[in-house]
Amino acid sequence: MRNFEKPTRSVAVSRNTMAATSHPSATLVALQVMEAGGNAMDAAIAACAVQCVVEPGSTGIGGDCFALYAPNGSDKVIAYNGSGRTPAALTANWFEERGLVEVPRQSPAAVTVPGAIDAWTRLHADHGQLPFADVLAPAIRFAEEGYAITPRVHRDWFLEEELLSADATAARIFLPGGRAPKIGEVHRQPELAETLRRIAAEGRDGFYGGPVAEDIVTYLRSLGGLHTMEDFASARGEYVAPVTTGFRGYTIHECPPNGQGIIALLILNILSRFDAKDDPQSPDRLHIEIEATRLAYAARDAWIADPDKADVPVDELLSDGLADRLAAMIDLRKALTNLPSFEMPLHRDTVYISVVDRDRNAVSFINSIFDSFGSGLVAPRSGVILHNRGQSFSLRPGHPNRIEPSKRPLHTIIPGMVTRNGRVEMPFGVMGGYYQALGHAHLLSKVLDYGMDLQEAIDLPRVMPTSDGTRVEAERTIDGATKAELERRGFSFSPAEDPIGGAQAIRIDWENGTLTGASEPRKDGIALGA
Repeated sequence: MRNFEKPTRSVAVSRNTMAATSHPSATLVALQVMEAGGNAMDAAIAACAVQCVVEPGSTGIGGDCFALYAPNGSDKVIAYNGSGRTPAALTANWFEERGLVEVPRQSPAAVTVPGAIDAWTRLHADHGQLPFADVLAPAIRFAEEGYAITPRVHRDWFLEEELLSADATAARIFLPGGRAPKIGEVHRQPELAETLRRIAAEGRDGFYGGPVAEDIVTYLRSLGGLHTMEDFASARGEYVAPVTTGFRGYTIHECPPNGQGIIALLILNILSRFDAKDDPQSPDRLHIEIEATRLAYAARDAWIADPDKADVPVDELLSDGLADRLAAMIDLRKALTNLPSFEMPLHRDTVYISVVDRDRNAVSFINSIFDSFGSGLVAPRSGVILHNRGQSFSLRPGHPNRIEPSKRPLHTIIPGMVTRNGRVEMPFGVMGGYYQALGHAHLLSKVLDYGMDLQEAIDLPRVMPTSDGTRVEAERTIDGATKAELERRGFSFSPAEDPIGGAQAIRIDWENGTLTGASEPRKDGIALGA
């Protein structure tokens, strides 16, 4: 039971509906949509659209989207991959000719064709109930009439002033008066309001054709980009079969590659080889979680790519043999200094939304522009912030994730879903780019191994292994004695530059007919039910 003397919050509990997002306005809109007769899919899309306005540093319609959907409380989970592809004319030679060894952030080469609006319109057409115009109406209102700036939104906005000032449209829209809006100030995006109104009326064609696509393509080409109207017209996401693993009697569902969800499953498979005992924040437990993450991410960096363009060994990544081999490498006496190469060459802002409705339709929904404010490039007439997802590609010859024409990059954003005994148990997700796969595994372990409630598990101090040897980023709330013991074992700790990640989750109590939800304290959001 929660210690009520600690300055934390309780889980939200309700009977009928529940939404958990990283912004209060989005959570409230999701509940209002369901109260108006919409279902969980309508609510998730409406909440996401609102966040594309009120959290412009975290997400936008110029980004990508993935979703998991469990209809009517069943365990028949549907997955949708709404990640975009590179322009058909873009090759690795483009970078070689310019002497580039990585994809620059604020460049048209970092902008893959956005997949979010295709995902929203397809998911709504197949699974929504309300008219699409009604679903987008709250976001249009916020963009047109204005929204008040919340604390975390201001912080993230302020940190990107330099990036935004380098693009004329970004500076005009997002730096009014030459600075980021302060907490409590009201901000408006009239160009985005008009773009959303067009999408509400015309569906996907309102984004991938006509004035909006022309605006984006013309702007990117003026910067040297290779995007064409055909690249936008042909953009399509797809329904895909989820990848799954068993963990402590539950089935965990993730979207398959090109996303990194399969790596969350690999971490869980490694953790399943160890008994859960002692304190979930003990040196031994954190040691195991850190090493399981480092090993699984080495596999990620070697193997995860667009399966349409590369051979991704899904069966091997989910095999007992690989989990056994990697778990056996973990030595609680000392940190690993040499990670396996997997015989392959080696090779980030987001919002996550969890919704459950009266009929127990459960949606796990994630939308991202990658870094905060994405590429920092904003199309001048449509007001669309363009993501920088192309930075996830490798430029190394022979690497499965090397940039190619019409290719999707390794993707960090991953929704999650838990089922058991033929029914959906929990839509859940974690924000934070690189952190997401380990965040999924660590959150589930705290809930399913240690019996923590969702809010307790989300509130815990976090660590994040880096690609820099045994260095681990740690939040300042990590226990000093625990950190000292792990340093004795060979890990090197550094303070996290930002709060690590974010999470939302909703758990269904089938016996009592109730819902329990939790939302990330490191963000502005809340979980609410009705």
